[in-house]
Amino acid sequence: MRLPLPLLLLFGCRAILGSSGDRVSLSASAPTLDDEEKYSAHMPAHLRCDACRAVAFQMGQRLAKAEAKSHTPDASGLQELSESTYTDVLDQTCSQNWQSYGVHEVNQMKRLTGPGLSKGPEPRISVMISGGPWPNRLSKTCFHYLGEFGEDQIYEAYRQGQANLEALLCGGTHGPCSQEILAQREEL
Repeated sequence: MRLPLPLLLLFGCRAILGSSGDRVSLSASAPTLDDEEKYSAHMPAHLRCDACRAVAFQMGQRLAKAEAKSHTPDASGLQELSESTYTDVLDQTCSQNWQSYGVHEVNQMKRLTGPGLSKGPEPRISVMISGGPWPNRLSKTCFHYLGEFGEDQIYEAYRQGQANLEALLCGGTHGPCSQEILAQREEL
């Protein structure tokens, strides 16, 4: 019996790859979520760095797409967006559905997964839990950064490069990806 891929992902999966002589058995199961991961309205602390990186990636992608459509180059020949345009783009970024993100487990550690989050070891096979609270949490995280830094500062950091945007949102001494914060989470 063949199950469609969504059912395999929902129930976990076990696959046997290769011809009859060289079979390789792979198996995966959905991560077990604790109460905070299931029910909290906020992004769990151990996933905030991944969430920040996802937000920075989406902001960068959408701003780049808007600049490519723009017809007003600045002095260096690059496309510069008007304040109203980049404000709208950033607001639309936070308002998107975020359905391409979810949680999977790598080396007994839960991580967000999705576009822009491929750093680190990847398992050969894994099961991602998407939907549920994750899209709303990512949207709230995105709007939090808009409120904390403002559209002007975010766009200026983006204009200096994607790494600068990620450093603004996620770095610093108290950012979710700072070494001090990550070390504290590992102790827990």
